Amino acid sequence: MWKLNKQNGKNRSVVLKLVFLVALLGILAIGIRTYTEAGIKPQAISTEALTYTVGRQRLTVSITEQGTLESRENVEVKSKVRGDNTVIWVVENGSLVEEGDVLVRLDTLAIEDSINERSKYALWSLSGAESSRANAKRAALAVKEYEEGRFVMQLKTMEKDLAIAESNLRVARNMAQHAKQMFERGYAPEVELTEKQFAATQAELAVKEAKNAILVLNEYDKPQEMEKLRGELKAAEATRDSLNERAKMDGTRRDLALVEKELCTIRAPKSGMVIYPSARSWEKTPDIEEGATVHRDQTLLLMPDLQNMQVKVGIHESMIERVSLGLRAVITLPEEELEGQVSEVAAIAEPASWWTGNLVKYDTIVELPVMEGLRPGMSAEVEVFLAEYEDVMTVPVTAVIESVDGAFCWVQMPSGEIQQRSIALGDSDTVMIIVESGLSVGERVILNPRGVLQEARDVSLKPSNPETAGMEEAGGEYVGGDQVADESQPAAAATENAGHK
Repeated sequence: MWKLNKQNGKNRSVVLKLVFLVALLGILAIGIRTYTEAGIKPQAISTEALTYTVGRQRLTVSITEQGTLESRENVEVKSKVRGDNTVIWVVENGSLVEEGDVLVRLDTLAIEDSINERSKYALWSLSGAESSRANAKRAALAVKEYEEGRFVMQLKTMEKDLAIAESNLRVARNMAQHAKQMFERGYAPEVELTEKQFAATQAELAVKEAKNAILVLNEYDKPQEMEKLRGELKAAEATRDSLNERAKMDGTRRDLALVEKELCTIRAPKSGMVIYPSARSWEKTPDIEEGATVHRDQTLLLMPDLQNMQVKVGIHESMIERVSLGLRAVITLPEEELEGQVSEVAAIAEPASWWTGNLVKYDTIVELPVMEGLRPGMSAEVEVFLAEYEDVMTVPVTAVIESVDGAFCWVQMPSGEIQQRSIALGDSDTVMIIVESGLSVGERVILNPRGVLQEARDVSLKPSNPETAGMEEAGGEYVGGDQVADESQPAAAATENAGHK
C-alpha cells in the first residue's frame, strides 16, 4: 500500500512539471510574436480601413449643459417674526394666488403666552407708576408746605417769644432800678434789691435764648429740613420716572407681541404664482413644509415674474474662459426650442464637493425671450455657441493623431500609397476639427490610423525628448515626459471638449 501511494505522488509531480513547462512555452511564444509584430511596419493598408474625403463646411463649436428655468425678478416672501417659529400650514408649490391670500401660517402658541405674560407685567408696572406719581406730587407739596407754611409759623412764634422776652427785660430792668433807688434811700431791704436784679438777669438770658432760637432756625433747621424734603422729592421723581419707563417698556413688548401674532399669518403681497425656494445642496436652509422651523428674515416663498425668465447652468472651469456675454444659446425645453443669449457669467465658482461630483463649475445665466407657458423649475438643455466658422477645411477628430512632434494624419494617395502628413490645426467640436494647413480639399485621410497603421501607433507612442522631459517650457507643460500642448496646438481643444457640444 505504501509503495502504491509513493508511485501516485511521483506521477502527480511529473504532471505538474509538464503543465508548468507548457505554460512557460506559451508565454514565451506570445512574447516572441508581439516583439516580431512590433518590429514590422506594414507597407500596405488593410482593405477594411475607412477613409474620409477632405472638404470645406460650416463648423459650430458649442458646449451643452443642463439647467433649470428661474425668474430674473422674484418677490421674496419672508418671515418677520423674531426667533424660530414652526410652520403649521403652507400653500402648495406652484399655486396661483390673489393679493391678500394667506400663504403661510406660523405657530402662535409661544407668542400668545408672551402676550399674556407681558399684559400682566404691563398692568403691574402701570399701577406702580401711578402710585409713584402720587408720591412725587406729595413730596413736591411737602417742600412748599414747609417753606411757606411750617417755617413761617415757627419763625413768627420765635419772634413773638423774643418780643415778650425783650418786654419782660425792660420791665425787670425798671423794677431793678427802682429797687436800687429805694434801697439807697433806706426804704427797701437789700434782699428785695437782689431779687429784682436777679429777675433782670433772667430776662436778659431769655432774650438771648429767643435770639439764638431764631438764628438756629434760619441757619440750620430750615436748610436741613429743605435738603431732606428736596431729597425725598428727587427720590420720588426718580421712582416715578423709572416705573413710567418700565410700564412703557412692558406695554411696548405687549404691543410688539400682538403685532407679531398678526405677522404669523403671512399673506400674498401681490397676485401671481407662488413657488418654494430651492435650497442649494451646501446650504442648511430647510425646505418649507408643515412642521419645519423657520427664522426671521428667512425666504419662505418666491413670487416669480413669469415675463422675465432665465436659465441658470454650470459651465466647467475648463471652458469658462471661452464664455462671454452676448453669446448665442439654444434652449431646448420638453416641448419647444428657444433662442437666448448669455447675460451673466459668475466671477467666482461654486464650491466643489461630493454633491457636485468634485467638478468646479461657474454659474452662467442665459436670458430667455418673453413667452407664455414658461414656469420656474422646468428643466432645460442649453447649448451655448462658443464659435461659428463658415467655409473651413475640416477632418474628423478620429483622423488626427497628436504627438510630441505635432499633429499628423495619413493620406491615401490615388496610387494606394499611404503618406504621413504634418498638419496645423484650428478649433474643433467633438466630431470635426479645422485644418489650417497640410491638407488639400479632395484628399482622403485614414480614419482611426492608430488601429490600422503601425506607423501611426509608433508616432502616438513616441517618447518625448529626453532634454525636455519633465521640464516646463514656453509653449507647453511637461509632466512625467508627456507633453500637454498649449493654445498653439488647437487639437488639444478637441480632447478638452470631449463630452461637450
